[in-house]
Amino acid sequence: MLSRKGIIPEEYVLTRLAEDVQEHSRYRARERRARFVGKNGTCNVAHKNIREQGRFLQDVFTTLVDLKWPHTLIIFTMTFLCSWLLFGMTWWLIAFAHGDLDHSTQLQAGGSQGVGEEAEGFMPCVTSIHSFTSAFLFSIEVQVTIGFGGRMVTEECPAAILVLIVQNIVGLVINAIMLGCIFMKTAQAHRRAETLIFSKHAVIALRDGRLCFMLRVGDLRKSMIISATIRMQVVKKTTSLEGEVVPLNQIDIQMENPVGGSNIFLVSPLLVYHVIDKNSPLYDISPLHLHHHEDLEVIVILEGVVETTGITTQARTSYLADEILWGQRFVPIVAEEDGRYSVDYSKFGNTVKVPTPSCTARQLEEDRSIIDSIPLSPKSTSRKRSFRLKPKFTITDEPS
Repeated sequence: MLSRKGIIPEEYVLTRLAEDVQEHSRYRARERRARFVGKNGTCNVAHKNIREQGRFLQDVFTTLVDLKWPHTLIIFTMTFLCSWLLFGMTWWLIAFAHGDLDHSTQLQAGGSQGVGEEAEGFMPCVTSIHSFTSAFLFSIEVQVTIGFGGRMVTEECPAAILVLIVQNIVGLVINAIMLGCIFMKTAQAHRRAETLIFSKHAVIALRDGRLCFMLRVGDLRKSMIISATIRMQVVKKTTSLEGEVVPLNQIDIQMENPVGGSNIFLVSPLLVYHVIDKNSPLYDISPLHLHHHEDLEVIVILEGVVETTGITTQARTSYLADEILWGQRFVPIVAEEDGRYSVDYSKFGNTVKVPTPSCTARQLEEDRSIIDSIPLSPKSTSRKRSFRLKPKFTITDEPS
């Protein structure tokens, strides 16, 4: 179940299951660190012991939007039924107080000649109201504006006209809230984030002589993300000088990309990276720290405005220590074909090994001779197409 939710990869779950079968001891090895943010962007946080539950009712619209679809549909259905029943009871009381039900009973019983003559001058509040069932049907006709024509309000009772106005206003308010909730639930920002993808693993390798933390981000849709920004945080357990333990200390670190700064132009997949320097929380990280026991999680947040709807969206992912590959580099996936650039998403997360020192960024900065001892790969050269230009005119000597 945890692997389906993206909290724990499938390969790790299978490994733990195999260990459980072989080892039945009471004490086992330390389990993998719990994620703060899942690979699919969900936050792995459970809110408990909330005493002020009434605060959710102060913002009813947001509460309805946050509910799941079955709960929302049940609430809307019950709201309509309760309003129809309430106003149906109101119409029945009006008819009962005015004597419309007694008069209808006499007409159905087929009274005497005198009764029929007396009935000719009787004007009911609502025509064709014989029982609560007919009053309930009239309530539905009024609120949803069906108007079959069999029942209608007369000018006999001002109270009936007032109830008609109130029910129409209540029906419009319920319809507005329902349509607004449905629109917001179908156009939520996280729907657009489903097509914003991140590489499954992050890598640490040399770039321009410095160790860099790198990842790849891409957008599967042709519609762009306007004003897209990306930022990164390191979440780890820290202890202050006074001995205060912070279980989830969030540390912002600077991200760099080919465009510069935190803004990105996400037309094609981009490599965003963080230079591991003395101000980085990854300054003392080495390959020995990249295992599932290490208390380290890197959170990546991509924000922007959807071009088609104008709604701000946010995509999130995270990388645990064992999901960071040391000495790897992402393979190129953008190539020029037939006068346009083509992106091969089948290689989106593929990496290759590159020569990388197995030391921390601190040790590399203190001893730069470590880079000289590493056989760096030669720069990739691009093959240029050679072609001849056919002259459009020729020059000949004029005969003298």
